[in-house]
Amino acid sequence: MKKVFLFDWGDTLMVDYPALEGKMCDWHHVESVEGAHEALSALSQENDIYIATSAAESNEDEIKAAFKRVDLDAFISGYFCFSNLKIKKGDPRFLPEILNKLGVLPENVTMVGDTWQKDIQPALDAGINAVWLYRENKKPSLTEEKLTIIHSLSELHK
Repeated sequence: MKKVFLFDWGDTLMVDYPALEGKMCDWHHVESVEGAHEALSALSQENDIYIATSAAESNEDEIKAAFKRVDLDAFISGYFCFSNLKIKKGDPRFLPEILNKLGVLPENVTMVGDTWQKDIQPALDAGINAVWLYRENKKPSLTEEKLTIIHSLSELHK
């Protein structure tokens, strides 16, 4: 059985520019996070990859269009957001609803994100493995069994 990777969108796979307004698919400039293409290319060979985002302005098609602009869409099996789940990311029902829709057990899923409060803690609370893309120079002092800490996406597929 393939494992499932859920990825956060902004600042995990694509650079989020706070000064730019509106939907990312319409921004004049978009770019992927360093190492995103290589990580998704490698992981997608043996795993299913989905986006689990808190984006409220963009619907599934608009999110896919943004990923297409940076050539990451080919690696992604689907997108979960407020517009298709009707649950906000951070709500304790968000990740269990994704597991239900995919028909997978938490132990077969890994959430990858850059924010403790929105990505990592909810994943751990749901029994999902978590990979924290932590960009600080020093490692936080955490000892969670299901948590891996990385500093760049290139570490993900090694």
